[in-house]
Amino acid sequence: MSEFSLITQYFTRPSPNADLGVGDDAALIQISTGHQLAVSADMLISGTHFLPDCPAYSVGWKSLAVNISDMAAMGASPKWATLAISLPEVDHAWLSEFSKGFFACAEQFNVSLIGGDTTRGPLSISVQIMGEIPLNQALQRDGAQLNDDIWVSGTVGEAALGLKVLQGQLNLSSEENAKCIDALQRPEPRVSLGLALRNLAHSAIDISDGLLADLGHILEKSKLGAKLDWEAIPKFHASHTIDEQILKSATLAGGDDYELCFTAPSSAYDEIKKIGARLNLSLSRIGTTDNSGKIQVLDQHQNDIYIERTGYDHFN
Repeated sequence: MSEFSLITQYFTRPSPNADLGVGDDAALIQISTGHQLAVSADMLISGTHFLPDCPAYSVGWKSLAVNISDMAAMGASPKWATLAISLPEVDHAWLSEFSKGFFACAEQFNVSLIGGDTTRGPLSISVQIMGEIPLNQALQRDGAQLNDDIWVSGTVGEAALGLKVLQGQLNLSSEENAKCIDALQRPEPRVSLGLALRNLAHSAIDISDGLLADLGHILEKSKLGAKLDWEAIPKFHASHTIDEQILKSATLAGGDDYELCFTAPSSAYDEIKKIGARLNLSLSRIGTTDNSGKIQVLDQHQNDIYIERTGYDHFN
């Protein structure tokens, strides 16, 4: 099969958001008046971002979902994506499932695939995502203010526990195993939440490398510190006890959650709770910013929980 036949068979779909999509030297798109273009990109490498035996459908879904999550964190509406993929061989069954997962995610979040590239090589996937946001409404990392409330959506730590299940390091009930694995392999970008937080939150980030690491990016950019309440952090509750250190590590430093962590003034509390109810999404206030220049996670006795706080780093 030629490269162009592969693209036509598996990656050519209508592009309602674009003037010209897949099939020419470049795509053509128009930006709405009064909006900025938000652009981000992520790579997924077999063995690093997903296990080699991960179902192809899930790889396709996740490769786009993690990019859409970046749009959610900015408060942007995702619109267009490009896909570059290297393949060791043309595996039709794998490509069919991968493209189904990719386009299922694209359809759910109204994203058009408008271009990309294919080549032979070790399995790697690179997606660029583009979206729109009204001028001066982006949720940036450097916007947090002193005494802001710190919030997080959903539950953190499930994806990291799912990885431990797949690696044979943890065994929960069959239902809980499946739930954690699904959190790892098919994350749900919080786009609706990001849009709702425009003009309300001061800053936001998606949790890809771990709660403490990603919150740390906000605090570093905003030149602040934080105190977090361990009991308030929405963590995974298993039917039987999980080793305390495993749970703490997964919750605080596990990564791959793709929930949103954001800061907002205390006066926004009621409005944020209303947003959560409207979206049927748990939103938890987990702490406040301060001027300490560091992050403390305090237990019910106000003791600081020590844990390695670097999060995931590809070069360390």
